[in-house]
Formats: sequence, C-alpha cells, structure tokens
Amino acid sequence: MGKFLKGLAIGLAALAVLIGAGVALLYRSDIPFATLEQKYARADAQYLDRFDGVRVRYTDAGPREARTIVLIHGFSASLETWDGWAADLAKDYRVIRLDLPGHGLTRNPPGLAANTTYYADLVDEIVTGLGAKTYIVAGSSMGGHTAWQMALRHPQHVEGLVLVGAAGWRDPSADPNKAPLAFRILRTPVLGPLMMNLENTTIVRAGLVNSFHDPKFVTDAMVTRYVEMARAPGHRPILLALATGAHGVTVATPALMAEIEAPTLVLHGESDNLVPVSGGRKFAETIAGAAAHFYPNVGHLPQEEIIAQSLGDLRAWLAATGLTPQPAALGAPLAAPAKPAAAKPLEGVY
Repeated sequence: MGKFLKGLAIGLAALAVLIGAGVALLYRSDIPFATLEQKYARADAQYLDRFDGVRVRYTDAGPREARTIVLIHGFSASLETWDGWAADLAKDYRVIRLDLPGHGLTRNPPGLAANTTYYADLVDEIVTGLGAKTYIVAGSSMGGHTAWQMALRHPQHVEGLVLVGAAGWRDPSADPNKAPLAFRILRTPVLGPLMMNLENTTIVRAGLVNSFHDPKFVTDAMVTRYVEMARAPGHRPILLALATGAHGVTVATPALMAEIEAPTLVLHGESDNLVPVSGGRKFAETIAGAAAHFYPNVGHLPQEEIIAQSLGDLRAWLAATGLTPQPAALGAPLAAPAKPAAAKPLEGVY
C-alpha cells in the first residue's frame, strides 16, 4: 500500500507539472495599447480622455450640421463592425461610433464595473458632450441592449432607435447547453478565466463563424483583430464580467418596452445563432409602432453580412419616419428624463 501511495503521489505530481507547463505554454499576456494602436491605426480615429480614467476611441464623420446617428457595437466587437454602414451614412448624416470600455482600443481604469446600463449612460454623455443635442441610436447585439436602455433612460435625446440583432430578452425555456460554446465556457467558474487568459484563437474563430450564416465573411484578419483587441490591458476582466452578468443586467419586458416612445426599427437575421430571432420579434411586438425586417439566411450581424440590404431598409425607414439628414431645431426644450430602469440579474448577455 505504501508503494502504491508513493507511486500515486509521484504520478499526481508529474501530472501537475505537465498541466502547469501546458498552461504556461498557452498563456497569453496583455498586448500593450501602443502596439495595438499602431497595428489598428485608422485615419478617422480620435481619442477622448474622460475624468473617470476612460480613454475612448471614437470616430465622428459626416456633416456636423446634420442629424446625428450613433452606432454601438456588440460583445467583444469594436467600431469596425459598422464600417459598411458608416461609410454610406456619413454622406449626409453625422455618424458617431466608439469602442465601449473593455473593447477595441478604448482604455479603462482597473476594476471598472461595466454593464449595459453603464454603457447607456456613458454613450449618451459622450455623444451629447460632442455637441449632439439629439440623435438616432443603432445598436448591434449587446449594443442593441445598450441602445434600448438609452431610449428609456435618455428619451429627451433619442430621436430614433434601431435594434440590430439586439439582446435583452430572457427565455426561461432556453436550454443553456445549446448556448454558443464560447459563452458556455465563459460562464464556467474555472474554465471561463482560463479561456480568457490562454490561447483561444480556435474558440474565437468558431464563435465568429457561428455569427454569420455564410462563414466566408470570417477572415483570418477578423479573427486576429478580435483575439488581439480582447488582450488589451484591462479588457479581459470586463468581457468575462459581461458574459457572466456579474454586474447585473437589465432584462427586457413588455412593460419596459411599452415605455419606449422613440420611433423604432428592428433588424434581425433569421439564422441568428447568438440572439434568437424570437427576441427581435418580441421587440417588434412590444415597442409601439415598431417597424421590422427579418432576414432569411442571415446571421447575427446583418450590418456586415448584408450591408446594402440592411442599409436600404434603414434609409427607407429614416425617410418614412421623417428622420432625414436635416437636424431637429436647435435649442428645443428638453423633456424630463425618465426614471432609470432597475437592473435585474441575468445569466449573461451576448
């Protein structure tokens, strides 16, 4: 027995050494912002240093006197997701987009407790601080979750709301084992932090392929950008907290959606594997007067997968709603802000 226990102890020790060596081999350290900013530099990028230690990367294009459209990306993405839309819309609208804290090339102080409610207030502060008294806000996925909270929390500023594969509904009947692999791993207490800190290119690629109906849209350059921007200093803790709902998430309900007064457009791919199309249908049904387009054979990112078609539907809606490039009258009286919706716990957000 003594020899057996000794051999077992030696075997376990050897296994621990092997595991430790494997973790050390696969560990990926932060990539300095200076390195990322040089690699992903863009001529139209600007930076805004805030009092709270957040340094926001944003773009501000189009005529300054025009009506403003704000574009908000989704979980783990960056402002690049809107390149197709922004290039067209900036011909006659003022277009502002940014990297949310924990994403892209925006810097954030250690310990930032970010969730979509925080993002909603942050984006409104930034956009109005840039001089846009009112704006149309369009959000993709988690960015859509942020956008509809902006319509609730800052109705005096939001002229129009566009939800693109927007998150926020909770489906109690959903099978957690059918959630995307990356999110199942992130929500596991041990595996989540490991995935964030170890080599995860294969998992990121699989998640991106799952985001499109047609996988040809996923390029090596796209995968590398997602992987590397997630390794910016301070990003990984925020991404992990967002995926697990660590700081709370405001859940969409019919009662909350009934409070939205802004004209609303819902765009959702019917082949969306991340946010089921049923969520888009709920937004369309519960937001008064909402218009909607549901796209067959389109995945989670219509703004990238069907740029021309989604843009055409957006522009037709803008024209029909009267949200033309001509801005609202300056100096118009502002309505009193709505009472902020209380955050409710949720397993996570895409």
